[in-house]
Amino acid sequence: MPDHNKTTNQRKSEHIDIVLNRDVEGRNITTGLEEYHFRHQALPELDFAAINLSTFFLGYALKTPFLISSMTGGTKEAHNINRNLAQAAQDRGWVLGLGSVRTALEYPELAHTFDVRSDAPDIPILANLGAVQLNYGFGTEECRRIVEITGADALILHLNSMQEVFQPEGNTRFDQLLAKIEQVCAELEVPVGIKEVGFGIDGETARRLWNVGASFVDVAGAGGTSWIQVEKYRSPDPLVHHAAEAFRDWGLPTAMCIREVRTASPDTSLIASGGLHNGVEGAKCLALGADLVGYGRSLLHAATQPTPEAISQQLERIEWECRTAMFGIGVADIESLRGTDRLIHIKE
Repeated sequence: MPDHNKTTNQRKSEHIDIVLNRDVEGRNITTGLEEYHFRHQALPELDFAAINLSTFFLGYALKTPFLISSMTGGTKEAHNINRNLAQAAQDRGWVLGLGSVRTALEYPELAHTFDVRSDAPDIPILANLGAVQLNYGFGTEECRRIVEITGADALILHLNSMQEVFQPEGNTRFDQLLAKIEQVCAELEVPVGIKEVGFGIDGETARRLWNVGASFVDVAGAGGTSWIQVEKYRSPDPLVHHAAEAFRDWGLPTAMCIREVRTASPDTSLIASGGLHNGVEGAKCLALGADLVGYGRSLLHAATQPTPEAISQQLERIEWECRTAMFGIGVADIESLRGTDRLIHIKE
């Protein structure tokens, strides 16, 4: 049964500690990106300095096709993390996703931990709320308030059904949720996107979400952090601990999700995330059809440092790796990378 004695901000603080310090990855499941290799082009006929990472997303002109995925908020530590992420994203031209802003509505004194617009005045910011909260008293007005608190350009509703089942205080009423998502998409003044939290979105689900008005989908596939494993460390229930091992390889690999979702709708906005660490993986995601590529846990440690320099350097490295992969296959821009025939599925 849910443990209502633990407040939302306490839970967020525990999440940060567990993700940084515990083994929370799935077992016997990967992103699937290792099954894809770029075909090397020995004569690229390109000037490396001319390779261009700029792109467009939701009508915004971006310096890079990269996103800092939603991670945290609602605690003092999370505020410092979010400020570092915001300043680095502003510096490098990345889109910034915020962690769930539910805490700011439940505890108004913590709302400032999500206020990073002054640190990132020129980039898109994506606010975030668990979609299941639409079955627990939240509606368009609460979503609107979240957008106001964060100064966000869009709202993400995240789907985390498996996490909620394993979470001691989990909210598990996911019935009749699609109609409520549709209402928010219709009534909110900013674009609404849907993301998973590490178990993946398949093509059919993406089609249903787009049909009710979602502006974009973030597949957030398996191969990285498993939130079942995170919640295992928080639960005092032996049943949960044993069951978490049975579900250690649960989810849809990121690469499979990208292919399915892009096939389901060739022209709609797609974000790829889930277990990504470097720019070569990012380039593969773009070549598979993603419009934007998100990085989460792999950035968290650098974001906990006292200043944003470490995280900014990590973002720069990812960009350089992606640009180098593009040089290695002879493509000069992101549009050409998305249409490349130089990505080989070695398992086929």
